[in-house]
Amino acid sequence: MDPEVTILMPCLDEAETLAKCIEAARQGLADAGVIGEIVIADNGSKDGSVEIAKREGARVVHVPERGYGSALRAGMAEARGRFIIMGDSDLSYDFSKISPFLQSLRAGADLVMGCRMPGGGGTILPGGMPWKHRWIGNPLLTFIGRLFFKCPSHDFHCGLRGLSKAAFEAMDLRTSGMEFASEMVIKASLRGMRIEEVPITLHPDGRSRKPHLRSWRDGWRHLRFMLLFSPRWFLLYPGLTAFLLGSALFLRLLSGPISVGKVNFDLNTLEVAGLITLFGYQTILFACFARIFAFTRGLLPANHTLAKAFGIFTLERGLIAGALLLLVGIVVISAAFLGWARVGFGELDPLSTTRTVIAGRTLASLGGQTILFSVIFSYLGVDEKRSKVVL
Repeated sequence: MDPEVTILMPCLDEAETLAKCIEAARQGLADAGVIGEIVIADNGSKDGSVEIAKREGARVVHVPERGYGSALRAGMAEARGRFIIMGDSDLSYDFSKISPFLQSLRAGADLVMGCRMPGGGGTILPGGMPWKHRWIGNPLLTFIGRLFFKCPSHDFHCGLRGLSKAAFEAMDLRTSGMEFASEMVIKASLRGMRIEEVPITLHPDGRSRKPHLRSWRDGWRHLRFMLLFSPRWFLLYPGLTAFLLGSALFLRLLSGPISVGKVNFDLNTLEVAGLITLFGYQTILFACFARIFAFTRGLLPANHTLAKAFGIFTLERGLIAGALLLLVGIVVISAAFLGWARVGFGELDPLSTTRTVIAGRTLASLGGQTILFSVIFSYLGVDEKRSKVVL
């Protein structure tokens, strides 16, 4: 009979604590009254961890590719249970208390997150979490995760969590490092999976050596991954803000200088406003490219807004809009050139011509970028049937 639950632990030289974790897992399965298996995804241990795991009755999956994510992905792929409960093998999590996870999974949850933080009902025992994780890293990353991805979890990076085997297969997880924990929650959130939370107690690490986690390096990897998975917050919203503010200031300065008290804003400020406008516009375009790339690589799920965009923003319309902007820009620059010609290409009053040249140059740049964007955007959406159905 196939097991209902697989308790999965990644392992890299965990001889000090592995046996006790396996013993707790056996107790958890017995208390829950469930048929289960214990799988150790070994990442190349050289301290006898594999022998300990086998002696304690666990099944060992050898994972040659190094990394926390690699170990867990391989272990989940080999899991025989309908449900998978994963956690570190360092005694920080109590595997004897898996019943609440199993109850939520049986009730239909796709992903059940443990919560160590008091704000979500969890408990952190003295020495269980470094202060920089408790008060800086975890709250910050959890806030970003809840804001960007609408994830209900109060502890975005808790390592004790449960999920169905079907959910694992649907997530198409790919990362190999510590950011695997973020990828799982992000993809579950973006795919509209049912996510629930279980308060847990975090215990001090039972090992005498330093943990594999490197706070600043791995924290940055998590943050970088979250930003890459949210082109709206990382690119689109900042780009729109810069474009709107820059263009508003740019249009106002075209009509003349602005005086605020004794400070006068004129041509130099107009140059900067034009730069901000162009930067904002480019960032918006990059947000579109990033979203399309993420979909085609399977990193982000279907997006109906993008599908509509392929129907509305055609190559022809984009080329026409870009050509008009480019033409207007050329006309404005030509007007300044003709004014220069009328004075025999001699000296000009900068105040009378520079404003015109800046306006023409900015419009021409926007037009050229629109033309290039239209070509690439249409190229990415060349499979019309696919873009309309699944984007």
